[in-house]
Amino acid sequence: MTGPASLAGCDIAFVDDDADLREANVQALQLAGFTVAPFGAAPALLAEIDTGFGGAVVTDVRMPGMDGIELFRRLKSLDADIPVVLISGHADVAMAVDAMSEGAYDFIAKPFPGERLVETLRRAVEKRRLVVENRRLKLLAAATEEDGGLIGETPAMVRLRQMLRDLADVDVDVLVLGETGTGKEVVANQLHRLGRRRTKPFVALNCGALPENVIEGELFGFEAGAFTGAQKKRIGRIEHSSGGTLFLDELESMPLAAQVKLLRVLEGREVAPLGSNELRPVDLRVVAATKLDLGDPAQRRDFREDLYYRLNIVTLRLPPLRERRADIPLLFGHVLGRAARKFNREVPALDRAVERHLKESDWPGNVRELVHFAERVVLGLTGDLALPEPAAGGNALSLPERLGLIEADLIKEALEAHRGDVRATLEALRIPRKTFYDKLARYGISRSAFEER
Repeated sequence: MTGPASLAGCDIAFVDDDADLREANVQALQLAGFTVAPFGAAPALLAEIDTGFGGAVVTDVRMPGMDGIELFRRLKSLDADIPVVLISGHADVAMAVDAMSEGAYDFIAKPFPGERLVETLRRAVEKRRLVVENRRLKLLAAATEEDGGLIGETPAMVRLRQMLRDLADVDVDVLVLGETGTGKEVVANQLHRLGRRRTKPFVALNCGALPENVIEGELFGFEAGAFTGAQKKRIGRIEHSSGGTLFLDELESMPLAAQVKLLRVLEGREVAPLGSNELRPVDLRVVAATKLDLGDPAQRRDFREDLYYRLNIVTLRLPPLRERRADIPLLFGHVLGRAARKFNREVPALDRAVERHLKESDWPGNVRELVHFAERVVLGLTGDLALPEPAAGGNALSLPERLGLIEADLIKEALEAHRGDVRATLEALRIPRKTFYDKLARYGISRSAFEER
């Protein structure tokens, strides 16, 4: 046997011209859980392998024609990150040591216990898997860079990007609803950048960051002498954004007096600076962001209902990371590369502790928290993420806990696919209605979060 037609899905490519030894080693590796592709000669492997190979290569050193050392050098020129393990007798130790100084992964002298090869290959395959995954994430992140940071391939993100393209040139005010760190300003920027308003200013104001006695002057502007300290005329953010986009972040924090004046501006598309009776027309497009559902009276509290309904022509809901876990690896690859450039460091390979944290964290700070975590990874400040000791039976979580996580993900996927529609979701999951609602409560899943807005 000289080799299979393809290396796709294989963990190990095993090269040895001795058919009996090759078959014995392949069987031993298969019993250890590897998927192995056997090759009887180096050229046969070179004809099949490419940079997409996700495993390790084991090769005998002494073979007719092309020997193992030459094969290693050919593989290194193809992809220096493919782990190559050399096997040979003691007489070839000096040659193998030279190859290891050139980058070979390991050398195992014959005869050797099977456990030695298995343990070496487990480490080699894990290393290669991380390299291939990092490359994939970099490529995907680069491909989605044009989406302005709205990275993700889950249905919610695909729909969001399409809605932004559809709305970019529509002169309609937009309300963006999302938890802290979900990227509300990124959405506003993208709406501005994609449409005809991109040639005019994008003006942002955080309504929660300014004192009540300052925000009105910032928004509406003022004339000289309008109040104590107003020594010269100032153009407000609303007027400055004319023709472009006005982004109001933390809208729920806007003082009541400013809400009244903003409502008048939205209805008349005119602004009167403080201290002036002159009404100035503005070509206004407002994108307002809030972390509260202002349609809920309990959350809206003293925010004006009429202002909410005036802004709520189009509402875009940004899903938190815990509702789109499938996007986390792709998004993390993007922010990791950005963090590496920021600190002038190489992009590090991800270890198992980092991968586990990415999978298991609920990310309450959402994308902002993920960005900060990426910076810690780049700076090597993740020592507190050491993997915990496995519990009895080999897993930190019990079997019911692990099954619960899987069940919760399946429910979320069904809700996402059917946009929160209960009847369609029940049909897809084939469970009783009471059971469905019991599970929503158990896993803390909000059905309304998946509804089409």
